[in-house]
Amino acid sequence: MDEQVAAAIRYDSSLPAPFVVARGKGELARKMLSMARAAGVPVRSDADLAERLVWLTPGEAIPQELFFPVAEILSFVLRLDPSGAVPDSLDIRGQ
Repeated sequence: MDEQVAAAIRYDSSLPAPFVVARGKGELARKMLSMARAAGVPVRSDADLAERLVWLTPGEAIPQELFFPVAEILSFVLRLDPSGAVPDSLDIRGQ
């Protein structure tokens, strides 16, 4: 069984790109997901993207090659709340 991974991203319109705020593997990933769900933060399952994001350092901007998949996820979040209220972060999980 592959180790579970998770990454939390944040988008701030005053910055040039979304960035990673946290990432983890194994038990840390499970705790991140549990905390996100408890706080009402949307969680999206995308194993390929999570595997790539988990290698970024917290505070590091999303690289250009990941802009499109991250934009799709941010769009997903906006569809959950059409008022435009984007949560502070978004967890992306993978297995």
